Amino acid sequence: MSLRSPLSKALGLGSAKHGFSHWWWQRVTAIALIPLTVWFVYSLVCLSSGGYQDAVIWLSSPVSATLMLLFVLTALYHGQTGLQVVIEDYVHTKWVNLALLLLIKFAAVVMAVLTVISVLKIALGG
Repeated sequence: MSLRSPLSKALGLGSAKHGFSHWWWQRVTAIALIPLTVWFVYSLVCLSSGGYQDAVIWLSSPVSATLMLLFVLTALYHGQTGLQVVIEDYVHTKWVNLALLLLIKFAAVVMAVLTVISVLKIALGG
């Protein structure tokens, strides 16, 4: 005997009503991170023999700046979503759960804003 309603089975939603969404976005961001990570590692290898100015010139390219933003923002979202699932599953004290969820979301947003500002400042020659 199942405790889930037929509608929740059809929609693929658990008791919290967002389980499938987390699962889906974890997979989507993981797949997106594969080519972005390959690009990032290749870029680091190519830049390893250069200096600071070479890195600034490289990041000033619209393609490099766009891919860098996609890489970092996707990685932050992927990490935040993964940590959220771990906290929801294993932290059972309500106030600790809420505090940790707020902390990781706040940290992800702060890092995302800093990334966007930093990359745009370099890309736009600021």
